[in-house]
Order: sequence, then C-alpha cells, then structure tokens
Amino acid sequence: MPTTKFCALFRSCLLILISILPAAAQDGAHLSIDASKRGAKIDRKLFGQFAENLGRGLYGGIWVGPDSPIPNTRGIRNDVVTALRELKVPDVRWPGGCFADQYHWRKGIGPADKRPATLNSAWGDVIDTNAFGTDEFMDFIHQIGSNAYVSLNIGSGTPQDAAEWLEYMTAAQPTALAKERAANGHPDPYKVPMLGIGNESWDCGGAMSPDYYVSLMKIYSRFVPNLNPAQRDKDQMLRIAVGPGTPTTEWTEAVMKAWQHHTWSWDINGLSLHWYTVPTGWPPSEPSTGFGIDDYVKTLKSTLFMDEFLHKQEAVMDKYDPEKKVALVVDEWGTWLAPLPGTNKSFLEQQNSMRDAVLAAMNLNIFARHADRVRMANIAQMINVLQAMILTDKEKMVLTPTYYVFKMYVPFQDATFISVAFDAGTYDHGGVTLPRLDAIAARDASGKLWLAVTNLDPEKPLQIEADIAGIKATTASGETLTAPAVDSVNTFDSPRTVIPKPAAVKLQDGKLALSLDPKSVTVVSIGP
Repeated sequence: MPTTKFCALFRSCLLILISILPAAAQDGAHLSIDASKRGAKIDRKLFGQFAENLGRGLYGGIWVGPDSPIPNTRGIRNDVVTALRELKVPDVRWPGGCFADQYHWRKGIGPADKRPATLNSAWGDVIDTNAFGTDEFMDFIHQIGSNAYVSLNIGSGTPQDAAEWLEYMTAAQPTALAKERAANGHPDPYKVPMLGIGNESWDCGGAMSPDYYVSLMKIYSRFVPNLNPAQRDKDQMLRIAVGPGTPTTEWTEAVMKAWQHHTWSWDINGLSLHWYTVPTGWPPSEPSTGFGIDDYVKTLKSTLFMDEFLHKQEAVMDKYDPEKKVALVVDEWGTWLAPLPGTNKSFLEQQNSMRDAVLAAMNLNIFARHADRVRMANIAQMINVLQAMILTDKEKMVLTPTYYVFKMYVPFQDATFISVAFDAGTYDHGGVTLPRLDAIAARDASGKLWLAVTNLDPEKPLQIEADIAGIKATTASGETLTAPAVDSVNTFDSPRTVIPKPAAVKLQDGKLALSLDPKSVTVVSIGP
C-alpha cells in the first residue's frame, strides 16, 4: 500500500501535469491546405507604394540632385533605386495625397533653374523648389521598374490643366505639348497606367459633398484622355475615383450609383479607400519607439478593423456592380503614429518596428482574402514618411522591417489565392484579444505553393503542422522575420536588428512542420 506521503506527492504531480497540458496544446496549430482549390488572383498592384511631396519623402529620400555627392543617376539616389527594385514595386502613387490638389504640373517641368520656388502649404509651408517634377518622377519609375499612378488636381486645378498634363505625358503625335516634352529630354510618350481623379475630396481635397464630387468625376473622366496609342486597347489607363475615408458608405453609394448608369462618355475602373491604423485616435499620439506589449496589442487590434471596413464598402459595391468590374483600391493604408521627437511635425516621420512588420503582414493577408474586389493598394508611404520602406539621412540609408515583409511577399504578386483552414487561437493581454495566428497561401505561375504565416503572440513560439493536398510536395524552405522585442527597429548604426533569417521548416510525406518565433512573419515555398 502506498504511503500517505507518496499519495500526496502523486496527486501534486498529477495536478501540475493537468495544468500544463492545456497550455502545451495551445503552443501548436494545425493548417489544412488544398492547392487544387483556387481562388482569385492576388493582383500584384496590392503591393503598391505611395510617394507624396511631403517632408523628406521626395527631397532627400528619392531626389538629391545630379550634383550631389550622394551616388545618383540623374539626381535620383542609386541606393534607394537598388533597394526598391528588389521589391518589384508594381506602381507608385504621386504627387499626393493632400499635396495633389495644390500641385500645378507646369511648375515642375523644364530647366531646373527656371522652375519657380513655391510653398508646400499642405505639409508645413516649406519651400518646394519643384526640382522633382513630372519628368523626374517618370525617370524614377523607370529606374525602379515600376508604373505611374498619377493623382490629378481637381481641387485647385481645372479639367483643362489636367487634360494638358496628360497630353504632355502621353501624346505621341507632334502636338505642342509633345514637342515640349521632347525638348525636356523625352521624345517618346510616357505610359500612365493609373489615374486618380482627385484625393480625399471629402476633406483636404476640397471638402466636397458626394454629389458635387460625382459631377466633377464625370467631367474629368470625360475630358482627360490618355493619348498614348499603346494604351488605347488592352493596356488602357485605369481611372480611379475618390472613395471613403471613414466607415460610412455614403460616398461609396454616390459614386457607385452614378457608375451603374454611366454612358459611353465617361467611366471609372476603381474606387479608392483610405484607412490608417491610428490606435489612439486623432491626432496620432502612439509612439513608434520605446513602447511595450500593451501598445503592441492595442495597435494590432486596431488594424484588424480593415477587414470590417472592406466588407462594408464591398457590400455597397456589390449592389451596383455584382460582376465586380470596379476595383476597390486601398491607396492609403498603414500606421500613422506620433512624429518622432525633434522632427518637423508636418513631415510625419516615425520609426518602423517589428510591430509594423506584423501589422503589414496582417493587412496584406486581409487584402489577399478580398482579392476578388480589392485589386490595388498603396502603403503610406515609401520613404521617410509614416510606415516607410526606407529611411535616409543624407548619405545613409536603412531598410525597415516593413521593407522586409514586402520583399518576403514578392512571390504572392499575381499568384492565385489558395484557402488555408486553421484555428487561429487567441492571445489575450490586458483585456485585449487578438488571433494568435494568421496565414494565407497562394500558387504562382510555375505551380509552386507559397505559405505566409504570422505569429502575433509576442511572447511564445508556435509549432505549426500543415497537411498539404493538391500538389506534389517534396521540398520546402523559407525565411522568417522576428526581433528581440516588439519595438525593435533598424537604425543607421544597427541596420540588421530586424532582418530575415532561414526558417525552421521540415517536409515529410506531404506534411509540413514549421516552428514560428514569437512576433514573427514567415514565408515558406513548397514545391516538387
């Protein structure tokens, strides 16, 4: 017979074991992937960028001038170009943003010493030399291998101004404006694949009512043609109308109702949507450095609203456009945090942390799940502004954690969405609940399967087991992005604090085993 002391010890051990088992079970997750069940194409334009004339986004970030000691090609930084080419950037939105509706294109063409200095009243009343104008932007687009998404000035401009700008850029025949473009160094017409008809016309773009905007939208759509003969047929310019910046649907209703009854004389191909992650509300006060898990959780919880926002607008669009001809374009998104101490508040400079990397992956996953309607997106912004890809300081340059997420997601560009079944589980902290896991999959043109998995839990690793069907899976490899802390950043002195490393992945008998670090983004390729 066991002694009383032994029984007590046995019961204690059993209770400890029972208490451990549920926690251990939560440290694993199972995924089911069937590569034969295909969804919508994840349009590569979902990975677009935004470069507004704001703060140090253009000047110092992209443009240093041809006489700068910083290595450049025709005034455009070589280091930035090299970095952006790695992202295969599909398009860049320019010149704004709020700046677009005060931009007059003629001030930014011709000899640099003849261009007038103006005030950038949209962002800090700083002097704009207009050294970076239309031809410089098109040169930049060419250097990084991207496409132009040009925003029209419909606030302080006119339809004639806009039409003449498009003629300057796209006319192939020897019109006066085409000859002027040739005299400025570019005899061949530019391509303008995407045209934004205004920006935030409900606020900084003119505080318009939806009906008033719709009237202008029709006029600009009708009288601002693309004259490049290469864009007259299958490669036509996409016209993107202003859509909502709040969860209400009034603006979407007005634009889509008008589009439903449009005639031959005008048309739109997209409706824009702006939504930033501002966890503490306006004005943004959340710090981009020196924060802890409380702020990490609060920010990620806030960004999850993107999914609900998209569903609300899509429901309205489906009512008027059940065939989904008009794309929903999220051409401004990302974190909007407090300006870095010591910087010009109007320049919107913030650091970029591991938290931002996780947030970027979450939003890209949301867009991919909505890929049948959401076919274009532009993160705000490309360099030195808001949730940037790149930070610069004179000759120095550093790549941010968000940059590396976009680089890891390159294989998803134009890949076919594959559904992933999984139980996300939960992570609870301070009364806030997050999904512990997020995952998407896609199949590229070569047939290779790609899996992106994010562990939102900032404290515990996660073991993944995945069943893979519909593809012969014999090889698997990947890389993961994590960091020592949720607020870890890359700096000019320590640029490799948050960089990808090889992922711990194994594949055997069609089953994938993957070990995820806390607060990590992992992308795995699976093939024969």
